[in-house]
Amino acid sequence: MNENAVDLWLTRFDAALKAGDVAGAVELFRPDAAWRDLLAFTWNIVTLEGPARIAAMLGDCLSRTTPTGWHRVGPAESDGEAASAWITFTTATAQGTGRLTLRDGLADVLFTAIADLTGHEEKRGATRPKGIVHEASRTRETWSEARTRRRAQLGAEEQPQVLIIGGGQGGLALAARLKALNVPALVVEKNPRAGDSWRNRYRSLVLHDPVWYDHLPYIPFPAHWPVFCPKDQMGDWLEAYALALDLDLWLSSSVESAVWQGDRWEVTVQRPEGTTTLRPVELVFATGAYGPPRAIDWPGAESFAGTLLHSSAYQDGRAFAGKRALVVGAASSAHDVAVDLWEAGAEVTLIQRSSTCVVRSETLMDLGFDIYSEEAVARGIDVDRADLLSAATPFSRFTDGQRALYQRIRARDADFYARLAASGMQLDFGEDDSGLMMKALRTASGYYIDVGASELIATGQIGIIAGHGVARVVPEGVVLDDGRTVAADVVVACTGYQSMHRTVAGIVSDTAAEAVGPCWGIGSGVRGDPGPWLGELRNMWKPTAVKNLWFHGGNLALSRFYSRHVALQLKARMEGLPVTVWGGPDQRGA
Repeated sequence: MNENAVDLWLTRFDAALKAGDVAGAVELFRPDAAWRDLLAFTWNIVTLEGPARIAAMLGDCLSRTTPTGWHRVGPAESDGEAASAWITFTTATAQGTGRLTLRDGLADVLFTAIADLTGHEEKRGATRPKGIVHEASRTRETWSEARTRRRAQLGAEEQPQVLIIGGGQGGLALAARLKALNVPALVVEKNPRAGDSWRNRYRSLVLHDPVWYDHLPYIPFPAHWPVFCPKDQMGDWLEAYALALDLDLWLSSSVESAVWQGDRWEVTVQRPEGTTTLRPVELVFATGAYGPPRAIDWPGAESFAGTLLHSSAYQDGRAFAGKRALVVGAASSAHDVAVDLWEAGAEVTLIQRSSTCVVRSETLMDLGFDIYSEEAVARGIDVDRADLLSAATPFSRFTDGQRALYQRIRARDADFYARLAASGMQLDFGEDDSGLMMKALRTASGYYIDVGASELIATGQIGIIAGHGVARVVPEGVVLDDGRTVAADVVVACTGYQSMHRTVAGIVSDTAAEAVGPCWGIGSGVRGDPGPWLGELRNMWKPTAVKNLWFHGGNLALSRFYSRHVALQLKARMEGLPVTVWGGPDQRGA
């Protein structure tokens, strides 16, 4: 019955779209339906909520998209109230994939995405390149000779189509996707080695997300890889990844400026051998999920007799053994720095300015990663299928699921939270109790996956002063906003970072940065994520208000999945496909 219902809906939807019957197509959706589209109809990343929004998009996009061939792939699934199935379709320019969820015979959620550009598919599997013609030739050029020639020409005789700023997981994943699509791309990385963005962080850092969630495109981690990867091992993996996939990187190089010159960028790059000018068509900022560190602007900071530094500059606590250490902040970096200092033998106090969402790692692994796990793999849900499952849930629907998840977490770990609260720590689960993941999407701040710090806080081995911030700095320590002076030999300001668009200000211009507006956040209306509601992350992985300027970033999982969609957009433009963006840049709520 479920499969019949899905097939019937797809047949009726296909017929309405072929007939140009927008009203008839919209009638197939529930009044509260949501349609999430990744490029297939809109050449944008958009969630449409409600019939009016769906009708507006179809009215503008249907005639040029010409979707057809809607079919179910595999069996339908049921949770008792809804039927869901994977689907395929084609458009004028692409092969599409997606997922449909029905309730009472009408679409509750529709997810559509480009799987491949027709005529410009990745050469993979049976269509992979041969690599060499087996024949004798006196003009033979070996693979290594061809690579040397290509790299010598890049930036001189040959210009990259795409210049990627940043050689962390985001930049390398995107470069790998572009290479698979035969789009010339160059990564510029300021550090001497690929992966140094991980190696240079504090010595005890270990990924908080599990290995099944962290795979990179094309080369998954080996089956024996640790569940939680240490930062130096992650750095080495990124370096090996770039080497194995033959990605083009300029290391120890920094982008000094970028100016749009009519049909391409003029980019000044400082390299060890001197200054070079590049002229790419597309410019991608892949500098992480954040922009520059927030400046330490406490009055009197210059008077401090000890060591005062931002967490971005913190690497090792061993120099502070036996010292009094204050860590200002109470999110992930603050907890990790506090533990590192404690392990080094410092006397550590955490200054918690506002409440924190804390989740035990073990609990989150058990309850929060059901589609990214060894058990999921055994059920046939590999990382690519898990990514699509995750993407098929609009953020508005994701919130309800996360709220239910955190009710279970709080009940399961009630004793843990009681002990932590008794230490004086202030806890929250978001303004609407939707927990850590929604905080990550809305503000990318205010949370911690507990990998050891909470026990130290609960037992008093790391002190905590909650509900107060730093008013000023004095030679002997800091003065809090309640007038107390707290003595310290070292103060680490885990006070966060600016939005990614501020990186644009330093390279392109303040005007460009302001035109783009802030990155990240979905317009939820909570503190740090002002409305109006957007339903998608601001400015991430899609066209921005500045021509040919893109942002790509996030954790390993987001970098893996959305690198494909950024690459498809750039490939389509390079090939001159008819790209018309619907919805516009969304930082102002458009």
